[in-house]
This record gives sequence, C-alpha cells and structure tokens, in this order.
Amino acid sequence: MYRYDEFDHAFVSARVEQFKDQVERRLAGELTEDQFRPLRLMNGVYLQLHAYMLRVAIPYGTLSSRQMRKLAHIARHYDRGYGHFTTRQNLQYNWPALKDMPKVLDELASVEMHALQTSGNCIRNVTADHFAGAAADEVADPRPYAEILRQWSSMHPEFSYLPRKFKIAVTGAERDRAAIQVHDIGLHLKKNDAGELGFAVYVGGGQGRTPMVAKKIRDFLPVEDLLSYTTAIMRVYNLNGRRDNKYKARIKILVHETGTEELTRQVEAEWQVLKETDLKLPQKDVDAIDSYFAPPSLPVRPEGWSGLAAARKADHSFSTWVDQNVTPHKNPDYGVVTISLKPIGGIPGDATDAQMDLVADIAEKFSQDEIRVSHEQNLVLPHVAIADLRIVYDLLLTDGLATANAGLITDIIACPGLDYCALANARSIPVAQRISERFGKPERQADIGELKIKISGCINACGHHHVGHIGILGVEKKGEELYQISLGGSGDEICTIGDITGRGFSSEEIVDAVETIVDRYLDIRTDKEENFLATYRRVGAAPFKDALYSEAANAA
Repeated sequence: MYRYDEFDHAFVSARVEQFKDQVERRLAGELTEDQFRPLRLMNGVYLQLHAYMLRVAIPYGTLSSRQMRKLAHIARHYDRGYGHFTTRQNLQYNWPALKDMPKVLDELASVEMHALQTSGNCIRNVTADHFAGAAADEVADPRPYAEILRQWSSMHPEFSYLPRKFKIAVTGAERDRAAIQVHDIGLHLKKNDAGELGFAVYVGGGQGRTPMVAKKIRDFLPVEDLLSYTTAIMRVYNLNGRRDNKYKARIKILVHETGTEELTRQVEAEWQVLKETDLKLPQKDVDAIDSYFAPPSLPVRPEGWSGLAAARKADHSFSTWVDQNVTPHKNPDYGVVTISLKPIGGIPGDATDAQMDLVADIAEKFSQDEIRVSHEQNLVLPHVAIADLRIVYDLLLTDGLATANAGLITDIIACPGLDYCALANARSIPVAQRISERFGKPERQADIGELKIKISGCINACGHHHVGHIGILGVEKKGEELYQISLGGSGDEICTIGDITGRGFSSEEIVDAVETIVDRYLDIRTDKEENFLATYRRVGAAPFKDALYSEAANAA
C-alpha cells in the first residue's frame, strides 16, 4: 500500500495550517461566507442543508486498518458517530463543527489522509476497481497507475482551475467494476498481443443533466505514455471546454460538440509535442510505485475448502452469504469478501464508528491489513482465506455487517438527497429504505437475482441513477417530490444509459412502481438464469411501460 513521501507530508501539513488560519478568520467574522466558500471547497468542506460536511479522499478506494480506525475515531469525536461512504470511494462526515475542521484534517494527516481535491474544478479522487490486486479475472493491478495519476494531479498548477470538475477511473479486468465509461477519462489496463501493458483510453463519459457514454479514442496506449497522453487530453479540454455555462462545461459536452474524430485528432497532435518530454514514465519509476502494491504473501491454506463445505451445510444463512458476498481470488485458497453497508431498511453507505473499528480489526487479522471502498458504497476485504470465512462472517454478524445482498435488489446505491444536500430536489434515503424493506426477504431476493437499483435526489446524479438497471431520479414539481424511473442502464463494460419510462411517481407510489417492474420481469424472463438487464435488453421498454402506466391508470 502506498505511503506518503516527503512532498506529500509537506504540502498536506502546509495546507492544514493555512486552512486553520482561514477558519479562525471566518469564525471571527473577518471573512464572509462568500469569501470563505472557495477556501473551504479547496479543503473538501461543503455547506449542506443543516451543517458543514467534510469529504475525505480515499485514493483508489484503498485503506489500511490504521486509517479506518482513524476514520472511526473522527466519527466518534467530531461527528455523530458515523460516516457515509460515497460513489467516488470517498467518506463524508455530515455533522462536524466548522471550528473542528482543522483538527480533523490534522488527524487525517497523521495517517496519511486528506480532503484535498474532493471538491472544486480540479481532478478529483482517482477511483479504481474495488477488487484490484485480488480479483481472479484481473490482467494487472490498476492501483499503481491510479497512484501515479494521483501524484501527478495533486495541486497541478495547470489543472487546478478547469472549466469543471474532472473524474478519472482505472480498471484492470475485462469486467469493468469501476464504471470507467461514465468518467471524464476512463482507463482500461490491458495487454497487447506482445504481452505488453497499456491502456484503452475512453474520454467524455458522465452522468448529470446530459448523461453520455465515453468514446474510446485510443485502443492501446503504452504505460510509459500515461502521463503525457493524459496531459494532452487535459490541455485540449482546458483550452476548449466551455467556461460560460457550467451545465455545458464538462468534457463530455466538448466531445459531443467537437466530434470524437476531431477531438482525437487534437489530442494526438498535442501528444506529439509531449510524448518525448519529461512526462514519459521511466520504467524504474513505474517499478518503484508498483512495489508499494506488491501482492501480499498468502500462505497456502487448502484445508479451508473441506471446512467451508461443512460450515455451509450446517448454516444456510452463512452459505447464502458466501454465494452472494464472496468473489474468487487470484489465489484459490482465498476469497474477496464484500461487506454490505446495505442492511435491510438501513441507510445505504453509512457505517458507524463501531462498525468501522470492527472492519479494521477483521482486516488486520484476516485480510492482510487491507480494506477497500467500492463505488457501490460497500466495503471489501480483499484477501480472506477460505478457511477463515466462517470466523469473518461471525464477526461481521455481531454488528449488522453480514447482510448477504451484494448485487441484489436491496444493494441499493443512493445519494444523501434532500435529507442533507442543498442541491437535492427530493429524498433518496427513505425511498431506498422502503424498497429494501419491500424486497428484504432472502428468498425473494434470490428469486429476483442480480438487479441494481440506483437513486439520485437531483439531476446531478450522485446516485448514478442513469446506469441503474432500475434508476430512480427525484425531482420537484409544484412543491411535491416526484420520482422518475429509467430502465436498462448499466455501468459495466457494456455501458448503457437507462431509458426514461414516462411520467414520474409520487413518494407514495414509487415503491409500488418498482414492484410492478419487478413482477413484470419475473413474468417475462426466459428462466431464472436470465437476469433483469438481459431481459430488458431482449424485450425493450414496452412491456414495463405497459405494466407501469396501465396499472397506474386503472388505479386512478
């Protein structure tokens, strides 16, 4: 796992001291809120509906037990005893006092963490596959390259004031678990026919008001050219991106208005100027960063399989959890464990200080001291021996962390919505809770199978509703909350934006509407092996629209 170098320590410490002075001036009335706003945003501090919020960066979603314990400590001493894990693999504290913000940032710095570039028109937290370095289907670990991008982009003077915020994601497997095609830049780490590592480069993806799937502008970029080519993309965007209208300022709009072919030509032309400069990555530097992410030495533990079979036979709930929340590891004696932060009726993505401490203890003892945060708002233990699965399950069970629903209908992504966010038009959390309760029975979830519901409380799409198999967008109409449904979205390697079904549903109607969609799916699927997304792609929207709106008309 990466450790800060001298530069990291110096600039983070300097920024904490600087912000401490700015907070003191704000509290003393020497700075107005308007004057303070750009200063706090540079340090990840937002002003939400009821209080300030702090967004903590978790680069490429990787944490140590020590860092997780510090997050728990901050939740306990400076917030209300919990934190919220987000779709950018960050953590948000919703209730810290402004006077305590410098102390919190100082606490974070003590474990090599910060909140820089979690806000503002800059390159945000670089995200990656949450199974990186562990998954059986991985070509190579993408995190060293995410770290290289983090170092390059941190406080980059040329790209600190972009037309709009900028997001990069990296994956190293054919199965895209990082949603790279809905990012400003998406990088797919792969090997060419000669066995050399490089990247397929996607540009111009995004959600929000104008959702778009990214365009591939290069099929294979050698690793050594990562920074020069990324710089070329950023320069073309920084020069030509809209600054007169924030709703048209993202690179996706530039790609759309310029055209993929012409934008590619401009990037390639800029790259020709940059490719032989100091931005070319020396192999020794790549190797140095790569060494921080060397796979752990995992003892051979073949005895786990016989013990697992017996444990599964004796406990159906444990067996279901293994099926749903344990993914194959590169080492056959190990598994990758998803810890669901979606208990039935709970708030998606929230974890208490006690739960964070528990996860830290388990990771330290059973997962090589590593924890991951997924963009699906869950936690991951990447290196758990098959022989230890029963112990880990029992420990998770003690504090409500053993819900066996990863990838199922109750594993819902939801933004904070109108309960917290000043930008939101509608509540997301209560809708997620009610859907979870409606479909909470394990037998029903198993029958439905893989189905991803994603909920946003406004058009900014922090809940990724555009790429939900069932996407729900909260809007406001005449003072009331309405929920618009889209179907058929997906953030994986076959990325699609969902189709809007029609008029929205009230808060009272939305859960019934979801059930109508699910019931129609169960009626028309070919068999239990055909999941919701496959069924939708086979039959299209018409059967679901008929069910939704004919039933609504009859009810009226």
